[in-house]
Amino acid sequence: MSISLTPAAARHVERSLQKRGSGVGLRVAVKTSGCSGFAYALEFVDTPNAEDQCFEAYGVTIVVDPRSLPMLDGTELDFVREGLNEGFKFHNPNAKASCGCGESFAV
Repeated sequence: MSISLTPAAARHVERSLQKRGSGVGLRVAVKTSGCSGFAYALEFVDTPNAEDQCFEAYGVTIVVDPRSLPMLDGTELDFVREGLNEGFKFHNPNAKASCGCGESFAV
């Protein structure tokens, strides 16, 4: 099982961690929410939990909890700029459907 970052996403996370001044990586999780059932949650990690899985991509650590990992397995996280908007985009092979707003998904 794994999750990866594109070079653009890794650069963005690395810059954000430097600006924050601390942290070992980025936690990627799934929470129950939204109109399709699940939503992605991102937060910086200072200390991973003992049960967390850690992955490395372009020098950035990605931390995933064991409950979220099956729904995120194979996901690639990208950072994109579209016009005036910028943000993370998830390429999740496990998502069977997503809502129109792009904030939630179903597996």
